[in-house]
Amino acid sequence: MSISSTSSPMRMSLLSVAALSLALVAGAQTPATAPADTAAAPASAAQAPAPAPDPKPWRVGPMDVSGFLDGYYSYNSNDPSEDNNGKINDLYNFNDKTNQWALNGAKLTLNHDPAPIGARVDLVYGRINKLVNASNQLEFVEQAYFSVKPPKAKGFELDLGKFVTSAGAEVIESKDNWNYSRSILFAWAIPYYHFGLRSSMPVSKTETIGVQLVNGWNNIVNDVGGPTVGVTSSYVKPQYTWNADFYTGPANYTEQHGYRNLFDTTVLLTPNSKFNAYINYDIGANSDSIHNGIGDNKTNLWQGVAFAAHQQISSKFAGTGRIEVFNDRDGYSTGVAQTVKEFTATGEYHWPLGLIARAEYRHDWSDQPYFHKNADSMVDSQNTFTIGLIAIFAPKR
Repeated sequence: MSISSTSSPMRMSLLSVAALSLALVAGAQTPATAPADTAAAPASAAQAPAPAPDPKPWRVGPMDVSGFLDGYYSYNSNDPSEDNNGKINDLYNFNDKTNQWALNGAKLTLNHDPAPIGARVDLVYGRINKLVNASNQLEFVEQAYFSVKPPKAKGFELDLGKFVTSAGAEVIESKDNWNYSRSILFAWAIPYYHFGLRSSMPVSKTETIGVQLVNGWNNIVNDVGGPTVGVTSSYVKPQYTWNADFYTGPANYTEQHGYRNLFDTTVLLTPNSKFNAYINYDIGANSDSIHNGIGDNKTNLWQGVAFAAHQQISSKFAGTGRIEVFNDRDGYSTGVAQTVKEFTATGEYHWPLGLIARAEYRHDWSDQPYFHKNADSMVDSQNTFTIGLIAIFAPKR
């Protein structure tokens, strides 16, 4: 489960899980009228103020409106040049531009919950849209889908369109993750989005399952080959959540005749309201086939594991540590056969009016000279320092 989006309800965002318990717990309702014996209650109880109602959403017609601005400054001690690697932090995505200020993303969300018909559109600009939509298909659209949720279908929902993947422990929006930078697993082990059909259905009080039929990974149009099938599961208990996703289909670049498979699973631990942790494991295999003389029948394998712990120190301060190992055995994901590791420490402060500030140190290292340094050197590690500022625009921030 790539930890929300704003990303879709099946995105398996862990931060959305931690904050909302996957939106499966219904809010308590207060009686419309007081009980008959209220008059006999003590005066102090009778005069106690009612809880403040939730702020009304901002609306344009039937659509709820929200958004954010996310910018950052990143420093890389290797100081890679523009000519060497485009002046970026290797292995990063989104906040990858280094030794400069940059716009991670500006986003506008229009959403109408299905009752029974709904729709959602996420428009995004910045490094996010450049990397998510590298193929220039719906370049400035992160998500756009219609939803149907029949009132008598016991929670069943069906979505059609472009939506973020259900895989991974993180999501595209940094505001919904614990760390500011995305993990190696998010950047290199899983897809960003799919186009097609997505379903979800509660099968018990604790588990929701889903089936997806999509056009592969990170593409709107599937020119050759068949569809990719995704199967998802989310099992939610008060002190832990277990998410699992499996995608399989002929989604290769070599005329899309070999199969690409991915298994992703995340366990989120929520022992109390102050401390959360997760462990995320991914394993993927890309099997080429020989078609019209193209291909090599080789199976490329990648796998990795990440662990993160988040402590809410006070109502305004929080801290997160993350460590992970990623083995790209055949160089299919990163372009080099290597084992890479990273450690990240992130501090977060919530300012008034929906402003979030984050300060982050990250150390990446590899068993190969993978990281660019200065104008023409390659080394086996990099150290980065990042300051991120996120302004959230919504009635309840």
